[in-house]
Amino acid sequence: MTEKKSGFWRRLFGVEEASPAPSDPTREAHEPLPMAPADADAPTEPVPDAPPAPADHVQIQDGPLAGPPEASIDFIEDLEAETHPAPTLPPVVAPAPQPAAEPDKKLGWFQRLATGLKRSSDQLTGGIAAIFTKRKLDQGMLDELEDILIQADLGLDTASRVTDALAESRFDREISPDEVRAVLAAEVARALEPVALPLVIDAGKKPFVILMVGVNGSGKTTTIGKLSQLFAREGRKVVLAAGDTFRAAAIEQLQVWGRRTGAEVIARAPGSDASGLAYDAMEKARADGADVLVIDTAGRLQNRDELMAELEKIIRVIKKIDPEAPHATLLTLDATTGQNALNQVEIFGRRAGVTGLVMTKLDGTARGGILVAIAQKHRLPVHFIGVGEGVDNIEPFSAEDFARAIAGTAAR
Repeated sequence: MTEKKSGFWRRLFGVEEASPAPSDPTREAHEPLPMAPADADAPTEPVPDAPPAPADHVQIQDGPLAGPPEASIDFIEDLEAETHPAPTLPPVVAPAPQPAAEPDKKLGWFQRLATGLKRSSDQLTGGIAAIFTKRKLDQGMLDELEDILIQADLGLDTASRVTDALAESRFDREISPDEVRAVLAAEVARALEPVALPLVIDAGKKPFVILMVGVNGSGKTTTIGKLSQLFAREGRKVVLAAGDTFRAAAIEQLQVWGRRTGAEVIARAPGSDASGLAYDAMEKARADGADVLVIDTAGRLQNRDELMAELEKIIRVIKKIDPEAPHATLLTLDATTGQNALNQVEIFGRRAGVTGLVMTKLDGTARGGILVAIAQKHRLPVHFIGVGEGVDNIEPFSAEDFARAIAGTAAR
């Protein structure tokens, strides 16, 4: 008979194989059963002895391991780690922190405004270029132009004035896209000039109280921070009231703006009564001799009557301290809402006594023309417009700059 070779584990660890023990019926019950051949019909051939396993190959069998105590699962894992070490990865080098991008001081306000209104301007100028190709002006071209202007939310009145002006001066004559844009800019400026009014801070009213209102996400808190910066540069002492008590993030955001602009922030825990906070802020601003108090409010949809009633309550509480306050109630309008902004102006104007408008997010929409339609319908002063999140991306409203930017004509 061929001598049976010792097992791999015994050869690996240098342990002599013990002689077979006498048959023990209690151990036989635990011996593994013989495996059936894969193919019963195949001829039975002697199984050759397995060649020695490579030194770096470990075979693991079920059941207790034979050999010394070191041959444990932990030992096998250590052996694997030694024979198959994990690849060494290069150290991860964290990128050096980059300084925050500073606004380009050389970029003037008109350039920033034109960049912000590019989407609105591109929609208008692209449509104009497609219609006016140095052909003679006819009624069909005027109708197409009117449709484009209405789709850009400029409003029916402005669209009619532009087409009437073109028909009067250029009908049945060749006309270029540049000429059409010039007429458009002139008519837009004409519509906006009556409402392009600055926000005047009355120094005789201390504090001059500004109440900020608007729907959710319209940019009230960010606008407050920008206005606080403007007032601080004018040398005014500013107090901010974190009246959006429904959102903890709004309170924190206003506190950040306060630290940036040097304004004191009056705040309470989230969920506190907003009208009570407004009362405390009024007393604090008056006691400190503040020049301006700006009160934030929670965003609310104009069609939610109970929320609009809460806003009216805040105003009543403010008037208990100063019957003339708030001295200005500014409605922030998100330009991306388009025609819905008209409804916001109407309802907030009726329920909260809005005195002026701030148009935000003009850089994120192709519907910037809605400002023209609002000016035509409601005649409310437009004090500021915003074209970005930066602290400097807000300016007093200029009708001519806005008209030139949206029509795609050169700066003056």
